[in-house]
Amino acid sequence: MAMLKGSAIAFLVSCVSCYLISVPSLASSDEFLQCLREKIPSELVYGQSSSNFTDVLVSSIKNPKFFTNATVKPVCIVTPSDASHVQAAVLCGRKLNVRLRVRSGGHDYEGLSYRSACPYEVFGVVDLAKLRAVSVNQSESTAWVGSGATIGELYYAIAKNNSQVAFPAGECPTIGVGGHFSGGGVGMIMRKHGLSIDKVVDAKLVNANGELLDRAGMGEDLFWAIRGGGGGSFGVVLSWKVQLVQVPPTVTVFSIGKTLEQGAIDILTKWQDVGPSLPSDLNLKVKVQGQEALFMALYLGTCSSLVSTMGEQLPELNMTSADCRSMTWLESAALSFTDMSSTGTVEDALLSRAPSMSIFTKGKSDYVRRAISKDAWKSIFSWFAMNGSGLIMLEPHGGFMDTVPAAATPYPHRCGVLYVIQYIVFWQGDGGAPATTWLAKFYDFMGHHVSKKPRQAYVNFRDLDIGQNPAVVDGNVSTFESGKAWGERYFMSNYQRLASVKAAVDPTDYFRNEQSVPPLLHGSK
Repeated sequence: MAMLKGSAIAFLVSCVSCYLISVPSLASSDEFLQCLREKIPSELVYGQSSSNFTDVLVSSIKNPKFFTNATVKPVCIVTPSDASHVQAAVLCGRKLNVRLRVRSGGHDYEGLSYRSACPYEVFGVVDLAKLRAVSVNQSESTAWVGSGATIGELYYAIAKNNSQVAFPAGECPTIGVGGHFSGGGVGMIMRKHGLSIDKVVDAKLVNANGELLDRAGMGEDLFWAIRGGGGGSFGVVLSWKVQLVQVPPTVTVFSIGKTLEQGAIDILTKWQDVGPSLPSDLNLKVKVQGQEALFMALYLGTCSSLVSTMGEQLPELNMTSADCRSMTWLESAALSFTDMSSTGTVEDALLSRAPSMSIFTKGKSDYVRRAISKDAWKSIFSWFAMNGSGLIMLEPHGGFMDTVPAAATPYPHRCGVLYVIQYIVFWQGDGGAPATTWLAKFYDFMGHHVSKKPRQAYVNFRDLDIGQNPAVVDGNVSTFESGKAWGERYFMSNYQRLASVKAAVDPTDYFRNEQSVPPLLHGSK
């Protein structure tokens, strides 16, 4: 309960601070729109009075709780089709003191890519959906991908001509590349090939001065920061050059559910040590919901070899060849990330960009470095007996992840991490209060069993409950000290380096949201 009170106080302080922030006037907003329309084709700029403003805003919203009458909406949406349009938007915004938020796929767990938590903030949105080209260089085994592409579109483009080429990224095809890469990119082949950011070799970015830069132009510090430092802090990344990886012509998957009566707790307790130490070709994740644990595997190999490995490493699962399904890697990428079931054709699963306006969600995250005890798992399952709509996904690290130093990229959760937990609750209509209250209490309970000092979190599972930047009046610059509450949980010791990069490339904090990295200015705390 103390945690809930603390969150309420933090939210109140944030809301009160919104009354203090100096925001642009309505006249400035009109001038901003005029400036945009002078520099960008008018059909790419949607003001709130535009007849299709709402359609464009909704086009990639994935959580309808951020589309209500109370939602603070942008004064306009820019849908650039060229880098020059993004440059113009930044220059107009800087000139007229209107900040920009950047949306690629709309999956931000707190909706910060297209809405503000402050009721008086005036801002515009740069929606990158038109910058979605994927260009594959087969001889180099690389690809340039626009930030507005989804990872499903990326997967499809790189594998359609060669089923043995892949890329390590997430498991939900509608996630936008821009936001996903900006935070790290956890996925099913990360134990073999790492996170998405581990395979990014170049990028094109518009900085706070409106300059278009590649890796050579931005320098290694900024290139380091954008690969895992979270979206919305350092500029607008327009596209990414990625190194592709090789996969076998056929991969193997299975999905095996175990109830409490079938020994779910014993298997899950053992899985915590087995999952991160399995051969790197094998990822065995777990979904816990209700009174069942669902074990889901992707193996870059054959069924017979997988059966042998599972028989040696986790015989309690009783996995047999009858559980195997063989397919191409691309087909495995089209499976549902919550149960590995088929969701129609590969094209339907990977290329759909439909918004999701019926299911409301709230998410949180944790990292586990020491296995949770069997008795604790018994208590955890009792929590799920109270709420059938809540679930947790457990994604093992180890393998390649253990070989990368914590400071190599802003994503620090590497060697020693057993697995990351994603907490999710779902509801429809106005049933959010019971679901989110249950989640908050369950998360509080889990604090005894996960990483501590700091309690770590994944920036791509953004959670404003753990802290947010207050609005300020002194130059409208967030402070390094105020960002520690959430920054050190996402980035640990990398937070300070990120803040130093921010100070070098955006000292006036133009690219700012509720959890953007603040600049570490001289003498600031």
